[in-house]
Amino acid sequence: MDALDVARWQFGVTTVYHFLFVPLTIGLSVLVAILQTMWHRTGNERYLKLTKFYGKLFLINFAMGVVTGIVQEFQFGMNWSDYSRFVGDIFGAPLAIEALVAFFLESTFIGLWIFGWDRLPKRLHLAAIWAAAIGTNLSAYFILAANSFMQNPVGFRINPESGRAELTDFVAVLTNKVALVTFPHTLAGAFLVAGSLMVTVGLWHVMRNRDSADTGAYRFATKLGSWVVLISSALVVLTGDIQGKIMTEVQPMKMAAAEGLYTTESPASFSVLTVGSLDGSRELFAVKIPYLLSFLGTGDPNGTVQGINDLQAQYASQYGPGNYAPIIPVTYWSFRFMIGFGLAAAAIALLVLWSQRKGRTPTSKWLLRAGLVMPVLPLLANSFGWIFTEMGRQPWIVFGEMLTRDGVSRSVSLTEVLTSFTAFTLIYAVLAVVEFKLLVRYARAGVPDVTPQSDDDDTDDAERPLAFAY
Repeated sequence: MDALDVARWQFGVTTVYHFLFVPLTIGLSVLVAILQTMWHRTGNERYLKLTKFYGKLFLINFAMGVVTGIVQEFQFGMNWSDYSRFVGDIFGAPLAIEALVAFFLESTFIGLWIFGWDRLPKRLHLAAIWAAAIGTNLSAYFILAANSFMQNPVGFRINPESGRAELTDFVAVLTNKVALVTFPHTLAGAFLVAGSLMVTVGLWHVMRNRDSADTGAYRFATKLGSWVVLISSALVVLTGDIQGKIMTEVQPMKMAAAEGLYTTESPASFSVLTVGSLDGSRELFAVKIPYLLSFLGTGDPNGTVQGINDLQAQYASQYGPGNYAPIIPVTYWSFRFMIGFGLAAAAIALLVLWSQRKGRTPTSKWLLRAGLVMPVLPLLANSFGWIFTEMGRQPWIVFGEMLTRDGVSRSVSLTEVLTSFTAFTLIYAVLAVVEFKLLVRYARAGVPDVTPQSDDDDTDDAERPLAFAY
C-alpha cells in the first residue's frame, strides 16, 4: 500500500458517500416544487401538507450534501495536486459557474423558501422553490460537464512548455457528447431515488395509520412516488442505452470491461451471470443473452465489440508499455448491480401501485418490508453506476491524457493521506447516523398541521423563533 492507493480509496469513499445525498436532493427539489404548484393551483390543503412534509426531508438531505461536497473538493488540493495543475484551466470554468451561479441560485432561493412561508406572496414563494430546483439541476450539469472531460477530453490543447491542459473551446466542454447523455441519465436516476423515498414514507403511513385523517394525502404521495419511479426507470434504461453506445465509441475498453470480454466478438453476447477466474479471464459457467452486448454497444445486434486483449495491444502501441485494463471483477459486477438494484426498485413500485388499485389499502407485511428498503435500492444503483464509471476509466484519470498514478500529490506521505482518510471516514460515519436519525424522526412524525393561526394570537411575528417546522 502506498499514498496513491489510499488517496484513491479516500476519494472513492468521499465521492460515493457524497453522492448518496445528491440524487435525493436533485429529485426531491422538483417533486416538492410540483406539490407546492398543485397546492397553489387547487388550494387543496393535502398538497400543502405534503409540500411541507417532504420539503423538510429535502432540507435535511440538502444540508448534508453541501457539507460532504465541500469536503470532497478539498481533496483536489490535498491529494491530487498534480492532477489539479493539469486540468485546472479546464475545470475552473464549469466549476466556477457551478459555484457562482447554480449553487448561489439554489442556496439563496432555498433560504427564501424556508423563511418565506406566510411572509412572501404565494406566487413569489412558489417561484423560490422552483428557482432552487432549477439551480440544483444546473449545478449537476456543470459538475457532470467537468467529469465528462475526464471521460472524453475535448476543447483543449496541451501546452508543451507547462505540460498543462489549456481551455480552447468552452462550448465544446459544455456540449461534450458524454455530458449531454450523462446529465439526463443522472437526472433519471435522481428521480428514481426521490420517488422511492416518497413511496416508502407514504406507504408506511398508509399501512400503519389507516384511520388517520391524512391517509388520503399519504395514498396520493405513494401513488405519485410509484409513478415517478416507473417513469424514471424507463428513462434510465433509455438514456443508459444511448450512454452505452457513446461509451463504446469514446471508451471501448470500459464496455469490454463491463462484460469481461477479452476477445473481439461479432455478434457479442451479454452475460447476466458469469462464474470464472478471479480476474475474469477464464469462464467456467455463464448465462448469456445473445446479441445484446452488440446492440448495447453499437445499436446493431450483429455489431463488433472490441475485446480487452485487442484494446490492450492497441493502447500499448499508442501510449507505451503498461496495463490499460481496469479491474475486471469490479467493472463487471458494478455494472450488473447498477442494473439489478434499479430494476428491483421499479418492481416494488409496480407492486405498490397494484396493491392500491381501485382504492384498496395494502395489507401485506412483505410489501411493507420491501417498501422500507426501497430507497436503498436506487441509492445502491446510483453508487454502483458511479463506481463503474470511474473504475472503468482506469488506469486513466483523464482518458488518454493523464494516468491516475501521475495525478497524485508528490509531497503528501502515506501517513498524511491515511490520517485524513481515517478522520474523514469516521466523521462521515457520524454524519450518516445523524442523517438517518433525522430522516426517520421527521418521516415518522407525519405531515404537519397547516391550520391557520388564530387572530387572537398577539405574539409579535418578529419574536417567534425560526423553527425547523417553518
